[in-house]
Amino acid sequence: MSTTTNGPTTVVACPHCGTKNRVPTVAQGAPRCGNCKNPLPWTVETSDADFGAVVDASTVPVLVDVWAPWCGPCRMVSPALEQLATELAGKLKLVKVNADEAPGVSRRFGVQAIPTLILMHRGNVIDTQIGAAPARALRAWLTEHLPEEQKEHDRSDDSSTGEGRQ
Repeated sequence: MSTTTNGPTTVVACPHCGTKNRVPTVAQGAPRCGNCKNPLPWTVETSDADFGAVVDASTVPVLVDVWAPWCGPCRMVSPALEQLATELAGKLKLVKVNADEAPGVSRRFGVQAIPTLILMHRGNVIDTQIGAAPARALRAWLTEHLPEEQKEHDRSDDSSTGEGRQ
């Protein structure tokens, strides 16, 4: 991942070694731990103002979560999305968009119900999922719709470690 960043960062604890890392909201590639070099989960909050830089310019697939703090199903699905962002670290960027604070994003994608999940890659919509679903269903949906290059990356990771996918 590019180490040059002028934008905001968040601090993420590596799920492998516990080291705290600064992760930029916008960068090329995907973040890796400065200590153990494993991929880090990449979860970002964004608004109408920086949506293009955070999502459209991303070089890794992006799962956009359009939600609102008052939405019960949104709060229920959030832990599953964060779990998937950790499982798919290096292969997926999770971007959370508060529909109340970013009406332009909702208009752009015709969001009429929340939560709405939009899987994107290189600025293009791959698929949309409306409503809350359990982690198992969301994992299957993401696996089915991730771009082929990410699936190939997954297969090469599995073969290099000798481990299959769970």
